Amino acid sequence: MIKLSTFRWAVAAAVVAAASSSMAHAADPPATERWWSHVKALADDGMEGRLAGTPGYDRAAAYVADRFAAHGLKPAGTQGYMQSVAFTVQRVFPDRSSVTLTAGGVSTPLVLGEDVVLTARIAQPASLADAPLVFIGYGLHMPEAGHDDFAGVDLRGKVAVVLSGGPSNVSGALRAHAARERWEPLQKAGAVGLITIQNPKQVEIPWERSKLRAVEPVMRLADPMMNAVKGEFFTAAMNPAMASKLFAASGRTLGELLVLADAGKAVPGFALNQSVRATVARETTEAVSANVAALLPGSDPVLSKEYVVLTAHLDGLGVGTPINGDAINNGAMDNASGVASLIEQAAALKAGAPPKRSILFVAVTAEEQGLLGSQYFAERPTVAKTAIVANVNMDMFMPSRPASNIIVMGEEESTLGPVAHRAAASQGFTVMPDPAPNQLSFVRSDQYSFIRTGVPALAGRLAHPPGSPEAAADRQWRAERYHGPKDDLTQPFDLPTAVRFNAYMATLIREIANTPERPQWLPTSFFRRFTTGK
Repeated sequence: MIKLSTFRWAVAAAVVAAASSSMAHAADPPATERWWSHVKALADDGMEGRLAGTPGYDRAAAYVADRFAAHGLKPAGTQGYMQSVAFTVQRVFPDRSSVTLTAGGVSTPLVLGEDVVLTARIAQPASLADAPLVFIGYGLHMPEAGHDDFAGVDLRGKVAVVLSGGPSNVSGALRAHAARERWEPLQKAGAVGLITIQNPKQVEIPWERSKLRAVEPVMRLADPMMNAVKGEFFTAAMNPAMASKLFAASGRTLGELLVLADAGKAVPGFALNQSVRATVARETTEAVSANVAALLPGSDPVLSKEYVVLTAHLDGLGVGTPINGDAINNGAMDNASGVASLIEQAAALKAGAPPKRSILFVAVTAEEQGLLGSQYFAERPTVAKTAIVANVNMDMFMPSRPASNIIVMGEEESTLGPVAHRAAASQGFTVMPDPAPNQLSFVRSDQYSFIRTGVPALAGRLAHPPGSPEAAADRQWRAERYHGPKDDLTQPFDLPTAVRFNAYMATLIREIANTPERPQWLPTSFFRRFTTGK
């Protein structure tokens, strides 16, 4: 159960005040040592995995605020460095829930945890009466790109079934956006639920690990106006190995659809000729967690009134189901590494010549719950919303081994792209295309919250050429460590590569902050539409 404490932010403020003076005259250790010290502090077992809304997260937030204060940054929250965010928390109880398929009068119960999981991010109904199942391909509404899986489909009172991915003739960024935003066309079409199937070739975390999270509570923003889904909506995820059960009465097979999907082709939609009914045992509670925000004022009389926002998510997955006796999801790579870099950017930008634009440093909460902290800040910032000109996000940038390539998500969408290329070249990095666009990385971290408010944004991570041993090692990391207890301090970290990445980030941020022209979306970018009214 997530509990609240009335005094947390007061305690955090006291910690910051006490620690700031004691650090004022500390010796300046090498860059590798500084960065690693932050990772070790944030990924320590004492932080209990930094789950948003828990005391462990609050300790991590106090640590970050302390470092911001030590570097002379001004508080930029609503309560000192803190911007409190209210959440509704839902927990689903699989042992008291059920999902049953019915075809031709024959009912087939699904085994929760083995066949399917009930997801908790969207408000679940207590029950779902027999609702027809309709497969709608990838479930992507992209009429501008000539692809619309919703066109001509009757979904009223039905449950949509979708396969992850999208046609390769549409940009990865647009595919990712359409997948994340499918809630609107689903509700507009009158659907009552959604079942997702992940393409087996796109699986990052094996089902045996991912199903364990189905019993954990999940947050949504307490303000219903900020949630994409209005009211209750049935949601479930099917085990890819068991998903053929959904197609048993359709005359089609999942295998033939996967052949099309793996070739990057459109996938047809059709009725599955069976229905689903469900009972969902769930409870809701309330919680509060905070973004940690600090300000470095700009030096230019005009440009200082504009803001570049640097973000990294501070939250993790907390304490979960034990795996091999370890229950703490330390989140060392995801995302103590990114927050450590955020702190180091604060130190570098404060120590050098002051940037012309003002810089906001924001360690956001509840990213793991659906980018909620960054959504709250992007929609309700602590500065004028129209004065935010760019966002650069740092999330799990993968400094596990030496690297010479960087993937820059969003680089093809705005004038920030060439800036990222120049900054990368200055540190000997080459920008390479995302080799796995169907992983939807473009919308899976906090830069997307700013993009949706019309702000050009970038996020980057180290990468390796497809087919290389290093790329294979990264895939193995995701299968074995990502979102699990093995993402801890015992895994390999290449500290010189991390510092080199930080130097790339500092170069990138300085140019964005000092360029007289405000960053702009490119005329060809789909995401220009979000600038309406700015």
